[in-house]
Amino acid sequence: MSEFKPGRYLHYKGNEYVVLGVARHSETEEHLVVYQPQYGERGLWVRPLDMFLETVVRDGETVQRFKYIGE
Repeated sequence: MSEFKPGRYLHYKGNEYVVLGVARHSETEEHLVVYQPQYGERGLWVRPLDMFLETVVRDGETVQRFKYIGE
């Protein structure tokens, strides 16, 4: 997790998100990414870190679910 950093990320479907940081679930201690969409209501969302970092297959190509694009 040391290489994971807050900042702007691009979802593989094209929307941008700002990652605020990583939190821990109070019961399971699972790492959760706290992020905010840069469209719509811009509410706060969480997603398990493992899922945030995973790859997906799109049009036959393996790509990152979220790609870091800067601060």
